[in-house]
Amino acid sequence: MDPIVAADTLYRTLLKRILFRLDAETAHRLTLRMLSAAPVFARPADSLELGVKLWGIDFANPIGLAAGMDKDAIAVTAWNSLGFGFAELGTITPRPQPGNDKPRAWRIPEHRALINRLGFPSEGMDAVAPRIERIRRRNLAIRIGLNFGPNKETPPDKVAADYAALAGRLGAIADFIVVNVSSPNTPGLREWQSPERMREIIAAMRNNISSRPVLLKLAPDLEPADLFRICDAAMEIRLDGIVATNTTVAREAVGVASSHPGGLSGRPLLEKSRAMIREIYNRTGGKMPIVGVGGIVSAEDAWGHIRAGASMVELYTGLIYEGPGLVARIKAGLAGLMKRDGFRSIGEAVGTESK
Repeated sequence: MDPIVAADTLYRTLLKRILFRLDAETAHRLTLRMLSAAPVFARPADSLELGVKLWGIDFANPIGLAAGMDKDAIAVTAWNSLGFGFAELGTITPRPQPGNDKPRAWRIPEHRALINRLGFPSEGMDAVAPRIERIRRRNLAIRIGLNFGPNKETPPDKVAADYAALAGRLGAIADFIVVNVSSPNTPGLREWQSPERMREIIAAMRNNISSRPVLLKLAPDLEPADLFRICDAAMEIRLDGIVATNTTVAREAVGVASSHPGGLSGRPLLEKSRAMIREIYNRTGGKMPIVGVGGIVSAEDAWGHIRAGASMVELYTGLIYEGPGLVARIKAGLAGLMKRDGFRSIGEAVGTESK
């Protein structure tokens, strides 16, 4: 049996039931341990029409692992084996920190959603760096993005220096860098989405490394006027892309009621994220590459984000509910959807429903 099919079957018939009896964070840690110890197997070759080229980098396919799943880069070989085109690892902080007090993660099964208030638990950049360097020496097909965030105790006047330190330590071993200024779980962080503060961070990072694409990850809860100002500033300073979106704190707007604190991810974000992707694409005239994140559990979901303006997409919560075979199912489905709609490549389809 194909190893991905076997892993997916095992998850759906047994492991999911066991893991869902545990609290969400314990299940997450256990899953990462299993994946880090899993045997390495050759990933199937992707069809050529699924290939994407951004920033001069070739991606085998447009399906990526979203930040938050593998914060400390311990299971990269497993993400490669499952067929991801790229993995966004992190959020990584300069110094180790435990994150917020537990409990801090909850499933919302009826909505295929999660709520978390983790607060950037991280082993720190010096622990993560040698792992990524070892992965690099293996020349895996998967591309690596690194998601950066400041330490919780960093004072406001030193936040940009945190991002600069991360760029200096890890930038050279990343294919691309994502600046996380949109997590709702670090006090004051979302204030750094403002154009003025964004410029400060990017300038500090570029002083330390200038040869890697730098993307900005945004919250889905921005007011349109604020989003447009950010887009205009991103174009002005020649940012390399935008990741849309992070988790939402506006739960009622997406039909979820819960007393748990933190950001909501998963299926309820699909339309909200897609609307923001479309707004960014239109505001930037399709000139700013977008990585679309939020609510993807099928090929049709990924295709919708792409046609709204995303050049690539990312998964996290969908994997928890749908299993490790989700990546292969989405890739197979995308190939069929491209053929149905008359596109020869992913790039041809980007933004075609936003023009």
